[in-house]
Order: sequence, then C-alpha cells, then structure tokens
Amino acid sequence: MNWANESFPKEFILLGFSDKPWLQMPLLVLLLISYTTTIFGNVSIMMVCILDPKLHTPMYFFLTNLSMLDLCYTTSTVPHMLKNICQNKKTISYGGCVAQLIIFLALGATECLLLAVMSFDRYVAICRPLHYVVIMNPWFCLKMIAFSWLIGFSNSALQSSLTLNMPRCGHQEVDHFFCEVPALLKLSCADTKPIVSELFFFSVVILLIPVTLILISYGFIAQAVLRIRSAEGRQKAFGTCVSHMVVVSLFFGTSIYMYLQPPSSTSKDWGKIVSLFYGIFTPMLNPLIYSLRNKDMKETSFLSKKNFYYD
Repeated sequence: MNWANESFPKEFILLGFSDKPWLQMPLLVLLLISYTTTIFGNVSIMMVCILDPKLHTPMYFFLTNLSMLDLCYTTSTVPHMLKNICQNKKTISYGGCVAQLIIFLALGATECLLLAVMSFDRYVAICRPLHYVVIMNPWFCLKMIAFSWLIGFSNSALQSSLTLNMPRCGHQEVDHFFCEVPALLKLSCADTKPIVSELFFFSVVILLIPVTLILISYGFIAQAVLRIRSAEGRQKAFGTCVSHMVVVSLFFGTSIYMYLQPPSSTSKDWGKIVSLFYGIFTPMLNPLIYSLRNKDMKETSFLSKKNFYYD
C-alpha cells in the first residue's frame, strides 16, 4: 500500500526552466506567439481545404488531418505550460499528467504515420499519375487515416503503461515543461534498462520505419521528376514535395534525437529545447511551410482576399 501511494502521487512538480528565472518572460512571450500562430495557421488551412471544392483531393484531405492533429498536439501541452509560467507553483495533477502523456504520445505517433501516408500520396501522384484516382480513392484514404490514428493510440497505450507503472519512490519533481517519457523515466527508483529497451523498440517502429518509407518514396519521386522533360512539370512536382520534405526533416530529426538515444546521454536543458521544437514550433511552422510553398494554397488565399475586397 505504501508503494502504491508513493507511485501514484496526487500531483507532479514541473520544473521546466525554474532554475533560470530570467527565461520565464521570454519563454512566455515565445509560447504565446507560437501557440497563437499555430491556432490561426492550422485553422485557416482546415477552413480553406474544407470550403474550396478545388482542394477536395487526397493531398489536401491528408493536410487537413495534419492541421487538426497539430492543433490538438500543441493544445495538449501549451495551455498548461503558459499557466505554470504565470504562477509560482508549477504543478500538474496525476490525472492531468497521465492524460497529457497519453495524448502527446498518441498524436506524435499518429503524425509520424500520417507523414508517411502523405509521402505515399505524392509517390502515387508523380510516379503513377494515370492510376492515381483509382489507387487514392476516398475509401482507401479513410482507411489509411484510420490506421494511422489506431496505431498512434495503440503505441501510446503501450508506452504510457510501461512508463507510468515504474516505481518512483515518492519522487515528484519532473525536470521538464510537461509529462513526457524520458523525463518521467528519470523519476524511477528501479532499474529502467529493461523498460528503456522496450520503449526503444516501440520508438524504432514508430520513427524509423515511417521515415525509411518516406525516403524510399522520395527516392522514386526524384527519379520520376528527373525524367520529366518539361521544366514547368519538374518545377510543379518539385514544389509539391519540397514542403513535405521540410516538415519531415523538422519533425523526424528532432524526434529521433530525443527518443532514439539513452536518456542519460542528453543534457537536461538541451532535451527541453528539442522537445519544445518538435512539440510546439514544428506544428507552428507546418501551416507556414505548406501555404508558402504550395501554389494551390497561395492561389486560394489570393482569390479569397480578392473576393473579400470586391464584396
């Protein structure tokens, strides 16, 4: 009974950068700007993709899902971070920590798979254009989205249960901004090597397999683009893929750095900065990258502004 009471505390203390008080105000401003931009950008993309019939295609269906996912992804952590920065007692309830961990892991894993699905969509569009409508039919697209969400939440359930069941012997101070696997594992008073090995396996499946499929898809895409004789055709194919590759590089690069190395090998402050990047800044940058690099999105935005002025 004592072990249960110690392992399931009423609340955790989120340290963040509490040892650096001078960082609190700049971090608050940065989070407010990034979260506001994330909300505005992702909601705008969802509205444009839903309201414009020209964008009712598989690519923009997946982009709508990515925007919705990014919106939920940041909302699972940022509001509570803003609240903690503004008060002296930086805590989170045990139930809130569990919910935050489950949602953050689930949406992060789902995004990994969704980015792989989006790369497959670009592969079919460029390498097999005559079969695109048949292959990427609405039912197949829905099944791929459902599969991504199912695997994402299944992975979260497994990793969360392994992490939360580790004995903590009364330790409550989480050296992070939010409840994340590497930070929670450091609270354990037992040998974490077996659990770390299992979590490493799940991380390899969720991170390395999708990124490998993405690289293979873009290898075939690069070969197909080089065979296009028209300079305009090459530019269009290249433009639709560059934005996706930028997003893939930002998200997978930081996630792999954080999850595919032993927790002890990462300095505590650098680990916090990296997690801020893939958990907060990448979802903010996604709408900017897709809207600025995507011709259809720019044309739709221009036409909507033009109609607004004429009205």
